[in-house]
Amino acid sequence: MHTMQQPIRILMLFTILNRGGAETMVMNYYRKIDRTKVQFDFVVHRPERGAYEDEIEALGGRIYRMMPLHPLTFGKYQQQIADFLDEHPEYSIIHGHSSELGYFFFKEAAKRNIPCILAHAHSSKALLDSKWPIRMYFKHALRKYVTHGVTCSHQAAEWLLGKHWKKPLLLQKNAIDTERFQYKAALRKQHREALGLADDQLVVGHVGSLTEIKNHGFLIGVFHRVHQVYPHARLVLVGQGWLEEKLRHQVATLGLDEAVIFLGERNDVHEVLNVMDVFVLPSIGEGFSMATLEAQCNGLPCLVSDVLPEEVRITSLVSSLSLGDSAEKWAQRIGELYQGARDIDRAGYAQYIQQAGYDIQENAQWLQETYLNF
Repeated sequence: MHTMQQPIRILMLFTILNRGGAETMVMNYYRKIDRTKVQFDFVVHRPERGAYEDEIEALGGRIYRMMPLHPLTFGKYQQQIADFLDEHPEYSIIHGHSSELGYFFFKEAAKRNIPCILAHAHSSKALLDSKWPIRMYFKHALRKYVTHGVTCSHQAAEWLLGKHWKKPLLLQKNAIDTERFQYKAALRKQHREALGLADDQLVVGHVGSLTEIKNHGFLIGVFHRVHQVYPHARLVLVGQGWLEEKLRHQVATLGLDEAVIFLGERNDVHEVLNVMDVFVLPSIGEGFSMATLEAQCNGLPCLVSDVLPEEVRITSLVSSLSLGDSAEKWAQRIGELYQGARDIDRAGYAQYIQQAGYDIQENAQWLQETYLNF
């Protein structure tokens, strides 16, 4: 009797499956791989369900919950992982996306001689907070347990794995569905009408979680200057996060209530981008920036902080300034990009992203082969 070959199952490690950059990137691949050959399962560390969990289960993925990582319960946590790996000997490939927080998983996997232990570097820095010393320790300690490094940019790899990484390093591109993100005039019209925006109103846009590393406070200050020159301008913020209340307070204090639109978390970012005229990302740190890739695919002029890695500057649409530059200078550059935007054929940029090798179809094929050939 002939039995169907079961797919190999890859264990993905995350904190929570919300619409962050790393999560979105993995989902882009997950939708496009041949799931009869390769299946993804996920370990998460939060009791509440994340935005992608329904879709993951619909695609055949399994989701396992671990306790949140906390210094007082490290021993208990490590025991939970040990028990989990003993109960699930089927995983020969573990792909960690939670940076240095994968330390305990990698350590327990190495003890069991799991052949492929992958640490994926997504970001280029950690903020200096109370957890910083522990994170630095884990970051250095995990390197001996990992068999392969995976990264989206050399800057991110160096941060997580160090300058002298001797083991294999895979460059997994933060690829996107270029057709989906291509500029569409009809969607611009539809969404502008829905938001009560006239066609000639300047819309400055940003996509990113409302967290410190994205630097929204600075962005709102810059937009305040833009608004003085273009009184009808609007700032559209896509994303949610714990800083929302503070940012809304800043907006109110500057008298910008009417001018700043908080859209929250959206599952139609590819449509909302069509509304924008200039994309601005003044991040303090980025491992790659999916949002900037998507904005370029949509033909948007992008103004980003100069910390963004070279890999994401794929088209001539990206220009950068230092975070040391004044808000006036940033505002002035936004005005220049807006003036120049009229000459841009926005729909033509999706093909540049394809030509640069960032379309998801071929990359999903590459990842599938990589997993199957380990």
